Amino acid sequence: MNIKILDTTLRDGEQTPGVSLTPLEKLRIATKLDEIGMDYIEAGSAITSEGERESIKGITQQGLNAEILSFSRPLNVDIDYCLDCDVDGVNLVVPTSDLHISQKLNTTHDKLLDMSNAAIDYCKDHGLIVEISAEDASRSDVDFLRLVYDNAIEHGADRVCVCDTVGILTPDSSFELFSKLNDITVPVAVHCHNDFGLAVANTLSALKGGATEFHSTINGIGERAGNTSFEECVVSIDRLLPDYSTNVNIHEIYDVSKLVARSTGVYIQPNKAIVGENAFAHESGIHSDGIIKNSATYEPITPELVGRKRKFVLGKHMGTHGLDNRLKELGLDVDKTQLKQICDDIKDLADKGKTVTDVDLQAIADNVLQINHEDRIKLDEVTIVSGNKVMPTASVKITIDDDEILNAGVGVGPVDAAINALKSLDLFRDVDLIEYHVDAITGGTDAFIDVIIKLQKADKVVSARGTEPDIINASVKAYIAGVNRLLRD
Repeated sequence: MNIKILDTTLRDGEQTPGVSLTPLEKLRIATKLDEIGMDYIEAGSAITSEGERESIKGITQQGLNAEILSFSRPLNVDIDYCLDCDVDGVNLVVPTSDLHISQKLNTTHDKLLDMSNAAIDYCKDHGLIVEISAEDASRSDVDFLRLVYDNAIEHGADRVCVCDTVGILTPDSSFELFSKLNDITVPVAVHCHNDFGLAVANTLSALKGGATEFHSTINGIGERAGNTSFEECVVSIDRLLPDYSTNVNIHEIYDVSKLVARSTGVYIQPNKAIVGENAFAHESGIHSDGIIKNSATYEPITPELVGRKRKFVLGKHMGTHGLDNRLKELGLDVDKTQLKQICDDIKDLADKGKTVTDVDLQAIADNVLQINHEDRIKLDEVTIVSGNKVMPTASVKITIDDDEILNAGVGVGPVDAAINALKSLDLFRDVDLIEYHVDAITGGTDAFIDVIIKLQKADKVVSARGTEPDIINASVKAYIAGVNRLLRD
């Protein structure tokens, strides 16, 4: 069975606290969603603001393959704004629980039913596709819920949706509810929230119960604990439900995940399934050994399936097989004695509570192999001017291949200014700073600062570290150390 997907990243996802997307960001996300095969895209809520309507219009004018919808209440004023945006259809949200009808709307079941029917009539009279979403359906009387749906279908609704608005379903109750609705004559969708961490499980159970469409957001973002995670649901369907399929190009999942994370500024937790940085990372020696022999030993899917790459993490739990694999990736060949010494040195470093980066590995390997690299870039001096009434400005003096260079930069803070002073130099321009992390090693204002960064040049990614009492010096040293590493490789 082919399952349809309605993406609500641009509406429900944007309701994540602190998230506000620009029209250009919304257009980029919508275009990518269309490219990967999304069936329906809820582009926003037209009633919200003039800016929101401009964003929706920008998407509808692109001629995308996906059906473009706007959120709408069962009110003509909302629907008129949707029509003004030239959407294909509306996600018509109608509260159906006693709590919402009496406490939120202060109305009656009969009036709610009349309102819903009238709104559908108005939509269909104006040529709109209608998906009617029963808000708080999971806490609604099933007989009344069915009555709302039956009336909606009689008035021309094209699809109906069961909304678990506060995430109180369980996999068992989800299956039971949808089994009671599986004889409805139009497609039935499921829209779950993740308040108890069950959104994906409840969605999969709903599909088994008879739903043929699900709503989700990229990375599971959304208000409170978020919505059903798109990537987790799609991959689960692909690998765990052999009788079901979607139209999504599964190899593009990681790309769209990273796009949404960058656009929204919502950090993806490292251990998040499918798209988290640790999803295909291995440190344990037993695991690394098994992965090298056959990836299926400790991976249910290959990282390439979703556009990822496997990585072996350095730390005290690693074994020599994973370490040897990482050394080979760095172009270093070692014998068994050298490999054991490098492994012991790394574990000793990790036992002291330090994060072991590629730079640490290179330094340890160089020491064991008695290799000394001559860095092309050396820091001579860094000077900062900053304050509450002056733009942070930095000047740096460095030596590149025996040539002394002085440069300056400005930024939102002194660290940003110092890094910008370096980034504007030719040698640094094709290097991207993709991660920056700061820890205070000791307590107090004079604490040692540990700066760990990740840099990328083309398809090469390296880590670097700088440890100083001064965060600016630590940051600059880490940045230069990383660039030196990239230049060596």
